[in-house]
Amino acid sequence: MFSYVIIVILVFLFLASFFTVKQQSSAIVERFGKFNSIRHSGLQLKIPVIDRIAGKVNLRIQQLDVIIETKTKDNVFVKMKVSVQFKVIQEKVYDAFYKLEYPHDQITSYVFDVVRAEVPKLKLDDVFERKDDIAIAVKRELNEAMTTYGYDIINTLITDIDPDIQVKNAMNRINAADREKTAAEYEAEASRIRIVAKAKAEAESKRLQGQGIADQRREIARGLVESVDVLNKVGINSQEASALIVVTQHYDTLQAIGSDTNSNLILLPNSPQAGSDMLNNMVASFTASNQVGEAMKKAQGKKKSKDDFQRPDHYDTTALPETE
Repeated sequence: MFSYVIIVILVFLFLASFFTVKQQSSAIVERFGKFNSIRHSGLQLKIPVIDRIAGKVNLRIQQLDVIIETKTKDNVFVKMKVSVQFKVIQEKVYDAFYKLEYPHDQITSYVFDVVRAEVPKLKLDDVFERKDDIAIAVKRELNEAMTTYGYDIINTLITDIDPDIQVKNAMNRINAADREKTAAEYEAEASRIRIVAKAKAEAESKRLQGQGIADQRREIARGLVESVDVLNKVGINSQEASALIVVTQHYDTLQAIGSDTNSNLILLPNSPQAGSDMLNNMVASFTASNQVGEAMKKAQGKKKSKDDFQRPDHYDTTALPETE
């Protein structure tokens, strides 16, 4: 029976002599409480009872997220999330295990110290624009401090900047107002372009319309001249021809008005005798105007003759006596 116990104890001690270390890890072996060796990945051997595994160190890259609340230069409180990526230097596993008991707390303290020293120097807008500079400053400070303890800072990232909710609402209102201002400027410019284009189109339309009216009147005048010439050839003088043309246009106007069923225009005078009365009145007015014109011409001729007679060069100087 005793032999069985001895065999069991020996088997247990034999099995306790072997242990394994995972990849990207290191094991710290102590002998009677004192550091003995560092064992890396694979199957390892130790002396049972005498040697013990004090701990294991993770050699993979780790990440620590630190949330900090601080104040900017323009007195705005912001919450920042800083992600620190670090790992234990394989050659300094001893320092990482024995010199620093709580590495996460140490890293957090340094991050707080650097961020709260850098952010108060910047305004809120500059914090967003220069967050990479803050991250670089954090990494530089951490590397200087943590290298002594066997830790290598791979990278630091500022993954979130969260101002107070009231500040965010104010910033959103400012951005919305700025965009509305820009939109109003563009709309005003578009309206101005439309007004200018419309004015140019109206000016061009009126120019063409005026040109058309001028051409129309020129053709009408040419037609009147030709009509007067034709009437003169059949024995109708210019006055009667003009009156006849006006009366003809009068009846053409009446016909055009009558052809429009929706017209409410009334032409005065509009009696059946209006045409003949108009013709007689026009012939009489033309005759009277010709008579007045002839009388004015005769009066101007007599006045001119009288003025010529009263000039000094019309006197006969041959009848004057000679003086000695």
